[in-house]
Amino acid sequence: MVIPVSNRTARRIFLARQGLSASPTRAMGKPDLLQLIHDLGFVQVDSISTVERAHNQILFSRNQTFRKEHLRQLLEDDRALFEHWTHDAAIVPSAFYPYWKHKFRRSEAPMRERWAKWQGEDFDKAFGETYDRIVENGAVMAREVKQAGHRSGGWWQWHPSKKALEFFWHTGKLAISGRKNFQKIYDLSERVIPPEYLETEISHDAFIDWACRSALERLGFATHGEIAAFWDLVSPDEAKTWVAANRDQLDEVEIECTGGAKPRASYALAGLSPEMKDWPEPPGRIRVLSPFDPLLRDRNRAERLFGFRYRIEVFVPERKREYGYYVFPLLEGDGMIGRIDMKADRKAGTLNVTRLWLEPKVRASAGRIDRLEAELARVARFTGVDEVVYAPGWNPVV
Repeated sequence: MVIPVSNRTARRIFLARQGLSASPTRAMGKPDLLQLIHDLGFVQVDSISTVERAHNQILFSRNQTFRKEHLRQLLEDDRALFEHWTHDAAIVPSAFYPYWKHKFRRSEAPMRERWAKWQGEDFDKAFGETYDRIVENGAVMAREVKQAGHRSGGWWQWHPSKKALEFFWHTGKLAISGRKNFQKIYDLSERVIPPEYLETEISHDAFIDWACRSALERLGFATHGEIAAFWDLVSPDEAKTWVAANRDQLDEVEIECTGGAKPRASYALAGLSPEMKDWPEPPGRIRVLSPFDPLLRDRNRAERLFGFRYRIEVFVPERKREYGYYVFPLLEGDGMIGRIDMKADRKAGTLNVTRLWLEPKVRASAGRIDRLEAELARVARFTGVDEVVYAPGWNPVV
């Protein structure tokens, strides 16, 4: 039997699983922060800090009592988190490291093939020398091992030791022990990952089961393609095989989409309630999300559920941008209501808001604008600037 799930219920399920239904004002200590990241699965890392770095903003949007120092401690002191790759660079619970060991093994041969085409057949000429240096002298940053006289033109022209550091990180011989001015510090994995996780081995079948089941838990409902894409640890075919082998533990559900689109056939772990009353109503306040928020990572899924089409235009030429370089999505309750263009000027101590776009049928009522301004004041405090400054004519463009 296929279970129908209304669009509103589907939104609430997904918001709850993505940590956006709990009170954003509840006190959150370091253990609570670790639990939140565990429940999310991972938090994406990105270098852009137009307002705040992605990982910090993702966590702050879920709980305004989040402290950046707690995240640093969990990563660098407690080693309860590690940094690696899902579909992008991410912060991941160290408890998941045994499953990542399968990713390392799967990655090495394809990476060697790709990198040989990308960087040349001798891309690994500095691998042994670079690794030995870390063994003997400890953690390094890429700039500390750069060959004299080598001029780097960007990621496509990495110097030989940078290639070694990144290759060994991606394939598990090295780990990120910390960051300095957001630059990665590399060290041997055995010096970074706690032994109980480093030494644990997981069978292939247990790895596949965990990768698929844990993804479905965090998504609430998904197709086999969405299951595979969540961690980017298994292939769509592997997820499809897992679904077929576990049909007795799964329900077939049909998710109502926005805009009259055909309902989306998906799977959920057995027992997922299709009743809206069984899912918490998200807080009514407006929240500014990171462009890399996991709620919106799958752009097509977000569009089906929320009727919200969002694209990052960082790499779009300025004259072709529809909105702006780095525009922030706005969540109110269980709906995406618009986007806002803003930038923190830390020298001036201001959060400069330049423009607001509300979605069709979303009114710029006085109450809504008050809620938005209250959220912007919270974001400014979190970012460490003194005031919010609005550009002339910043009001909604419907």
